[in-house]
Amino acid sequence: MSARADFVEKFGGVFEHSPFIAERAYDAGLMLVPLRAKGVHDALTSIFRRASREERLGVLRAHPDLAGRLAIAGELTEDSRKEQAGAGLDRLSEEEHARFTELNSAYTEKFGFPFIIAVKGLTKDDILVAFERRIHNSAEEEFETAAAQVERIALLRLEALFAES
Repeated sequence: MSARADFVEKFGGVFEHSPFIAERAYDAGLMLVPLRAKGVHDALTSIFRRASREERLGVLRAHPDLAGRLAIAGELTEDSRKEQAGAGLDRLSEEEHARFTELNSAYTEKFGFPFIIAVKGLTKDDILVAFERRIHNSAEEEFETAAAQVERIALLRLEALFAES
């Protein structure tokens, strides 16, 4: 396997289902050796920020709903599953699940992408408060907020990857 293929295999999923970000970062020569979480994050984030609005929207849309149908069906990526479980989203009461489902639907209908928040260190109650606050944002404000959360999630995933190796 080539160095590029190795890099994309290792970091292509850091931005949910969006390996083009790792491909472009590698191709642009943005990687500083030795690889460290912050350096890889800076390179990947640079590519994400330079991507077209449609590509960035595609990255946002690649994220699953919180406590949504993919979680119930067991079809989340391993990273998403761990992240949601860490916040207790895999242990919701029927009432809590109904509220998340209602908010997910309203949010996606309003903004055209799922609610995205870096859940590490948050409780389900923290997430609900943020959900209920952010649903009132303007479309542009929420696009930028969601993009910033995607970048935060990427950093947390990279830190976990580097901690494992």
